[in-house]
Amino acid sequence: MGAGPQVGAGRAEHRSRAQHGQRPAARCPGFRSAATVRIARSLPALRRPFPLAARLRTLLGAAALLLASASQANEAAVQPLWLLLDGVQAQDEATRLRAIHLFFNRRIRFATDEVAWGQVDYWASPLEALRRGMGDCEDYAIAKYFSLLAVGVPAARLRLVYVRARMDDGPLQPHMVLAYFPMPGADPLVLDNLQDEIVPASRRDDLRPVFSFNSEGLWQGVGAVGAGDPALRLTRWREVMAKARAEGFR
Repeated sequence: MGAGPQVGAGRAEHRSRAQHGQRPAARCPGFRSAATVRIARSLPALRRPFPLAARLRTLLGAAALLLASASQANEAAVQPLWLLLDGVQAQDEATRLRAIHLFFNRRIRFATDEVAWGQVDYWASPLEALRRGMGDCEDYAIAKYFSLLAVGVPAARLRLVYVRARMDDGPLQPHMVLAYFPMPGADPLVLDNLQDEIVPASRRDDLRPVFSFNSEGLWQGVGAVGAGDPALRLTRWREVMAKARAEGFR
């Protein structure tokens, strides 16, 4: 299921520009061979005094502008989530469930972890996924889980469920969904990034639960048989919980 845009190209271009005519030539006193003189004469721009302080100020100013622009873009990406959470706080639980489910299904574009993060398996926090604008199945489930906690849905009613899913009549594929239990032992509702409709698990015969977990426990399938502490047994879950809490989620 492990399954980041390729952002290295922009940095590579920046480094390339910085290495071709935009840095002062290295100066080594007492070493001026005929070859170096010929090279220096072929590059008249580098023979002129280089205004290092001014150049540094220009580069630092440009970097500050880029950082400010990136910060504004990041905030623009997450602001709709804060507005949504504020807006549904007083709504009934079914309304909160559907609003948050549809929000992430429509805001995040599906992409494998290799495409989104450049890693084989990466679990993004809610704000990471929104800022990147893409993610895979666990990123949707994680974002919905923490957002529902933020609007008052008890953790005991929510579980992230690792399943094997049959897609397009092909072989079973690893997949993750979020399950909502209206009450203990009830047929849970399935929040799946593959479809906008929220339906009971009994109507999703294409899903075969393997294990489920939340911030309070780890279970075999979606039943009541515990399987240990998820924070100890699931390293990526422990990591993403820490990231989400640092973002203000509980």
